[in-house]
Amino acid sequence: MPDNETILYRGASFELGHGPGYYGIWPVGTPRPPSIEWWPDTPEGWQGAWARYNALETPGTIVMTGQQHAGGPPAGDVPADGDRPGRRGLIAAALLAAGVVCGLAGLFPAYLSGASLAQQPAELIPHVLYLAAWAASAALILSGGARRTAGALLGAGTSIVTFGLFFADAGQVIAGGAHVLGAGLVLSLIGWLACAAGSVTALAYRPARPDWRDRRTVLGLALAVAAALGTAITFAPSWDSYIFRTPTGVVHSLTAGNAFANPGAVIAGNVAVMVALVLVAAVAALWRPARLGAVLLAGAVIPMVAQAISALVQAGEAVSPTQFGISSAQASASGLTISSGLTAVFWIYCVFVVALALTCGWLYLSSRRTAVASPPPPPAARTAAEVSTYG
Repeated sequence: MPDNETILYRGASFELGHGPGYYGIWPVGTPRPPSIEWWPDTPEGWQGAWARYNALETPGTIVMTGQQHAGGPPAGDVPADGDRPGRRGLIAAALLAAGVVCGLAGLFPAYLSGASLAQQPAELIPHVLYLAAWAASAALILSGGARRTAGALLGAGTSIVTFGLFFADAGQVIAGGAHVLGAGLVLSLIGWLACAAGSVTALAYRPARPDWRDRRTVLGLALAVAAALGTAITFAPSWDSYIFRTPTGVVHSLTAGNAFANPGAVIAGNVAVMVALVLVAAVAALWRPARLGAVLLAGAVIPMVAQAISALVQAGEAVSPTQFGISSAQASASGLTISSGLTAVFWIYCVFVVALALTCGWLYLSSRRTAVASPPPPPAARTAAEVSTYG
């Protein structure tokens, strides 16, 4: 690189730099070719160069390089350690990996009341999805750069919401006594703790402040909170519906699964899920850059999607009369049949979860447009010593 030129930002394919009297864009590579486009060294030229660079470069790969300039990169954009995960990233990934291993080990021993998660498909699938999210978080953190922050936020979103779900499971032990506690639950709780710690460890990051003058900020907050509130409200009522039929035509219906028809500790866990979801949605909508807020929200949406899948799987399973205090012999003698289904509230819940997922996409796309429209301040003029050191 010539002594009078310096690279300011680097992405997957292109570099944005400053030369004597101009800003230029170069392809990444060695030997370094001449700039393919350039703009005058003026505030207007910097805006044009930044907009063009964002249009050419892959979103999420832009990293500041070289000297810390007066304007700096967009606040809260990416970590300053380039494509390396760094020491914190390695520790975070190790914690997440250990948590996933503990979670996988917890699928097979007894979880609650002697039954393992592996023996209950409706319970197994959500836990597998949590572990998949944490594994993806660890992989992103190891990738370094902007992906490290994305991985930390993905893991954090999943950890915050699943705290209430795991607490509700532990609440059954608190209410029912230690005899219902299984090694699977202990391993799963240790796994959650390790994954939560790993996500927080990797999040060495200062987000930028939201611009309240931008209508997209207010709209994103309104959409995210409304969808999260709807999801939280419809999470509480009964989802399971059962219909009892006898040969004489007697029909009786029953609903189950109300979040508030449980012991106090279990209710506390369910309430924690609902509150956490709304708070994470609000924070994600205000996070800057918004594409990282979308990742945080995606982490929170995964457990809620898992709950919906669990309900669908359970509705498709055969219903045993023993869970209603009726022996199989009594049911057979009376010709009683029991069919299961899902209430209307469950389908409304699914609509709100889809709305949350769509909000993730909207936040990401709006971030892409905002990045092009609002470049960072132009770098300060460098001294001869800075040119010699960083050029």
